[in-house]
Amino acid sequence: MIYWEIFLAFFIPGILGYGGGPASIPLVENEVVHRYEWLTVQEFSEVLALGNALPGPIATKMAGYIGYDQAGILGALVGIFATVAPSLILMIGLLSLLYKFKDSPKVKRMSAYVRPTIAVLLGVMAYSFFKSSYVDSGVWQTLFLIAASFLLLEKWKVHPAYVIIGSLAYGAIFMS
Repeated sequence: MIYWEIFLAFFIPGILGYGGGPASIPLVENEVVHRYEWLTVQEFSEVLALGNALPGPIATKMAGYIGYDQAGILGALVGIFATVAPSLILMIGLLSLLYKFKDSPKVKRMSAYVRPTIAVLLGVMAYSFFKSSYVDSGVWQTLFLIAASFLLLEKWKVHPAYVIIGSLAYGAIFMS
């Protein structure tokens, strides 16, 4: 039964997460944190940070890790397959149709309608992470990490992987 749950937890966000891995992250969070309760919000944010720090698609790395955490190697394989299965099915079954209608105004309009929804879902997830950080770590730690991350990323153009590693090190040293 756990393999079916892992499959559903990553297949459904793969189908509904129009826009790729980042767009499906709030949907994955809903499945693994709220529906199946495999992770807490804090644990999910750590898995997400780790997934962002490593090269490759975020969703497949998260599916592999969470699947492995829940059911070992077979669970990781099921999670990864469930993440890529919707795209695989669409690529095989609908490639010619998508190519035929790629310049259609209706398709472009649909994309324009979906983008704000994705932005709202990502905003809700960011708020949830902020709230969790504020409650667990305190306002000053949270504000320091936000300010430091913003300056490193935007002003000094430090690669996000280094900012994540630095934040993890900061947390390990000062917040454990």
